[in-house]
Amino acid sequence: MPATASAAITPRTRPPFRADHVGSLLRPEELREARAARAAGALAPAALRETEDRCIARAIARQEELGLRAATDGEYRRSYWHFDFLAGLDGVEMYEPENKVQFHGATLQHALRVTGPIAWKHPVFIDDFLFTASHVRTALPKQTIPSPSVLHFRGGRRAIDPHAYPDLDKFFADLGTAYRDAVRAFADAGCRYLQLDEVNIAYLCDPEQIAGLKARGDYVEGLLDRYADLINTAIRGRPEDMTVSIHLCRGNFRSTWIASGGYEPVAETLFNKIGADAYFMEYDSDRAGGFEPLRFVPRGHKVVVLGLITSKTGVLESKDELKRRIEQASRYLPLEQLALSPQCGFASTEEGNLLTEEEQWAKLRLCVEVAREVWGGV
Repeated sequence: MPATASAAITPRTRPPFRADHVGSLLRPEELREARAARAAGALAPAALRETEDRCIARAIARQEELGLRAATDGEYRRSYWHFDFLAGLDGVEMYEPENKVQFHGATLQHALRVTGPIAWKHPVFIDDFLFTASHVRTALPKQTIPSPSVLHFRGGRRAIDPHAYPDLDKFFADLGTAYRDAVRAFADAGCRYLQLDEVNIAYLCDPEQIAGLKARGDYVEGLLDRYADLINTAIRGRPEDMTVSIHLCRGNFRSTWIASGGYEPVAETLFNKIGADAYFMEYDSDRAGGFEPLRFVPRGHKVVVLGLITSKTGVLESKDELKRRIEQASRYLPLEQLALSPQCGFASTEEGNLLTEEEQWAKLRLCVEVAREVWGGV
């Protein structure tokens, strides 16, 4: 890998950018205290919103100062990367299950269930996006939401009221329609960079996860195609200038994880059947496998953002090692179609991963510096 980019590498004019990031950021202490006070009934909702606004504005400014060309609100208003959005859909509720989701070293306390017909009737996160868009100066506002498959994968048939949905075909049809309405609402609000956080397709690469689906009585055959169709329904009809990226990972709760397995079992469908523009792919550990599946990416416009920088620890990667791995990936996909990011967000839940804020910002600064040296810009 040369120290500077080839003159043949074209600067990117639309996202994802050469240095990008998944979305969530560690919550500042001021925000953590305010959310705790609100949970205890000692702070009014409007006062919490003011604190969130102040912290988000600072986070956006910090992202721009580092040179990032896309900025998020850090998911500061959420408790979870997925539940807050999905629980805002009609027919979906969050609850505390008896059997909780087990990560390797941590336990998730809540889950989702479907209690009635699913629909998008409330502007979930729209005001949040508008706030972000009104505070960026040099960066493009990026919005993240969970992929629709999240509502099915973790709970399966048992988490879907049989009276509301005796037939899962109707469940998937309504879910796809609700998401299509949501994507349209974000587009109408001016969003041109939308990310679907899609962990479950990565989970389908893990034999243990497949066995778990079968053990609880859920079908596995055709599930990948079902999820691909669901995503395509969600993003069909979006504006031509709206980039939709998909983020894949294997679990990221308080620096722990759930699944393992390379992308080979899902790669052809992921890259060629799903109509996304870009893919943020976890590649910070051996659990993600090698770069060989990138050979399935169609040559041309689709971009793979290599998640080579871990968000799970504060240890800073070396530039030489990052460049070496980018060079390895470029053997399967041209450098023109590659970019760099952390493998996941820094706080998939409000508790956050086990590193400091300054270590987090150092990781994002490193991402920008390496992108400039490899591609000639961010």
